[in-house]
Amino acid sequence: MASTYTVTKEQILSISGVDPQKCMRCGKCSATCPSYDEMEYHPHQFVAMVEKGEIEKLMGSPSIYKCMSCMACIQRCPRQVEPAKLVEAIRLGVIRQQERNHLKPDDIPALLDPELPQQAIVSAMRKYTK
Repeated sequence: MASTYTVTKEQILSISGVDPQKCMRCGKCSATCPSYDEMEYHPHQFVAMVEKGEIEKLMGSPSIYKCMSCMACIQRCPRQVEPAKLVEAIRLGVIRQQERNHLKPDDIPALLDPELPQQAIVSAMRKYTK
């Protein structure tokens, strides 16, 4: 059964909290990215594509899984654009579109691990119950 859930630019911006219009396309984020050679779209291109609303194209790109979420791009950006947060928002959009974002309270006991911080459980509930 195909999902009817559509991920919009506005949702990505809301989830990430990023303003892609602040990007001046200097490429510092891409220059510092350790996954640069593996990515179809580099961090500065990713930001530009989100700004243009090319969300579906990004959701289908293997680049979202090549990003190591090391946040090096965030550290190098002179305008605090935070490309890695956009990548994470796109990944979450894919999860939601595939309808794999459902976590119910009754599922939690089976997932508990004594080493798992309780905050991780609360965070998972917030992320995967929407």
